[in-house]
Amino acid sequence: MKFLKTSLAALAAFALASCATVSEESAAEARPALWQVADEDTTIYLYGTIHTLPEGTEWRNPAIEQAIAASSELVTEVRMDDQMAAAGAFVRLAFANGLPPVLERVPADKREALRVALEGSPIPAAALDRMKSWAVGITLAQVLFERAGLNPALGVEAVLTEAFRGRTLGALETVEQQLGFFDALPEEAQRLFLQGVLETPEDVRREFDGMLAAWRRGDTEAIARTFNDEETLSPDLREILLTRRNANWAEWLQRRLDRPGTIMVAVGAGHLAGPDSVQTMLERRGVRVRRIQ
Repeated sequence: MKFLKTSLAALAAFALASCATVSEESAAEARPALWQVADEDTTIYLYGTIHTLPEGTEWRNPAIEQAIAASSELVTEVRMDDQMAAAGAFVRLAFANGLPPVLERVPADKREALRVALEGSPIPAAALDRMKSWAVGITLAQVLFERAGLNPALGVEAVLTEAFRGRTLGALETVEQQLGFFDALPEEAQRLFLQGVLETPEDVRREFDGMLAAWRRGDTEAIARTFNDEETLSPDLREILLTRRNANWAEWLQRRLDRPGTIMVAVGAGHLAGPDSVQTMLERRGVRVRRIQ
């Protein structure tokens, strides 16, 4: 699961483990996990998502449809309806002078895999050498997902954004903030992130299919296991990309209970699984979270 653990969060800025495949799971109704946070006059549906999906993936069911219909606002990690702003933020943060060639930023035994991955990048090699290591990782992750038949335009957030057309759209972070988390990583952590995307499209799709099967059946324990192994999700990555952001979001959700209404909050499924999940942090604050699917 090395690739998935280090790249799913990256794709959210632009647009989880069993052995079952998507086709084996497709006959059964999907039941992705859904929670509810509520008080006397506020209801928040908290939904764990996957940011990029293959064609034909079914995930909407009556419980999800009810949450969509009842909500006047959709809140995602970042706004999904302004790709020009996302691209502009990436360009502002991704490039720097005086960087070593990107091939020199991975161990010798990883350089051939990186060379093959770079050949499929739409960005010229000279430009990639000027990109920070985290930005090269994001770029290669996008290429690998595309080669594996995975499309962020079919991801849950993109579909929900369309479903909420005409209603309020909000975000927990700006694209600049989200990319800033990667930009703030120490160089060693950035290079680990880059190494984490050096897999073949076939390996990516096999791992992704297992994660997708777990997500469709609402198996948060399986999702959590892929984020608890620190072999490639280093302490720096975990703290900045998961723990710190989950704490920020829990604070936001608690404050949002002070405003009446019903909303849907959709964030990556990895943030809603494991000991440092958003729900755990809410409960530490005394906020009750109820799983409804």
